[in-house]
Amino acid sequence: MGASESVPQKSIYEFTVKDSKGKDVDLSIYKGKVLLIVNVASKCGFTDSNYSQLTDLYNKYKHKGLEILAFPCNQFLKQEPGTSQEAHEFACTRYKAEYPIFQKVRVNGPNAEPLYKFLKASKTGYFGSRIKWNFTKFLVDTEGNVIGRYSPTTSPMAIEGDIKNALGDV
Repeated sequence: MGASESVPQKSIYEFTVKDSKGKDVDLSIYKGKVLLIVNVASKCGFTDSNYSQLTDLYNKYKHKGLEILAFPCNQFLKQEPGTSQEAHEFACTRYKAEYPIFQKVRVNGPNAEPLYKFLKASKTGYFGSRIKWNFTKFLVDTEGNVIGRYSPTTSPMAIEGDIKNALGDV
């Protein structure tokens, strides 16, 4: 982890992000929830299976305290070319996503979203802290700790057991 990747925050709840319309969202509103944070893209080979399964997981566990936070990202072969609002409409219309779709972000590099710098510093992946592709997933417990990082090839349903454990629903 280089100096540009260091992040002073100690909790996910210290971050503010922007929704798809550019309005600030303080992540402290998710205290006590289990979070699955995902960088998404509408034109990726993983789009259909991931969005479908994210919607299934959300519908199955939202009443138990799961929140899915989706962050459109255009860093990987420009597979999220539209606006943040278009990404939001795509997910909500085509995949019936009821979970928040935020403003487009960068997940790597010096202009990476601070939340993503924190997530990557908290849980490195197979190739270190760098996110390699769309649909990298981070699981956050009810205390705001990053407890899991999953590759783009790991389907959302494959981590259902970890989500259930984090929810205390075993």
